[in-house]
Amino acid sequence: MILKQLRMSRHLSQEQLAEMSGLSVRTIQRIESGQKASLESQKCLAAALDIDLDTLNQPAIKVDKSSENWKKLPIFVKLWFVVNFLQIRPQRNTALRVEVISHITGYIFCGLGLVSEAALVGGLIMLATGYLFLLLRWQGDRYGIWYEKVVQV
Repeated sequence: MILKQLRMSRHLSQEQLAEMSGLSVRTIQRIESGQKASLESQKCLAAALDIDLDTLNQPAIKVDKSSENWKKLPIFVKLWFVVNFLQIRPQRNTALRVEVISHITGYIFCGLGLVSEAALVGGLIMLATGYLFLLLRWQGDRYGIWYEKVVQV
């Protein structure tokens, strides 16, 4: 279940989601930690997030941190990730965070580019960075190399 990803993508705390859905914070925590949710709880969460049950019940994308896929990658692809993440063990949420922040700041600076050429150049650089990390995230999903704990659902 992708509850945590959906909640975080909407910038909601567990407390806010609990209030919106009518469930307790503890119930939200249990579901996010991998425990099975009742159909009634699922319906409440789906209604609060304005999604259908199928979307809510999609499996979370997680790869074992001792992934064989990472070990099989050519060295240049590993270096591509290490250099861009400044981490030996790249994490998907890092790529997503950098991507979102780069896009937001890029668009803001491009807007400011109407009054300053320097802001426009900075905005274009930030947008290019955002798209670079979009490409990195896509490649990480494709090769299945993310260094994260496996969540058993």
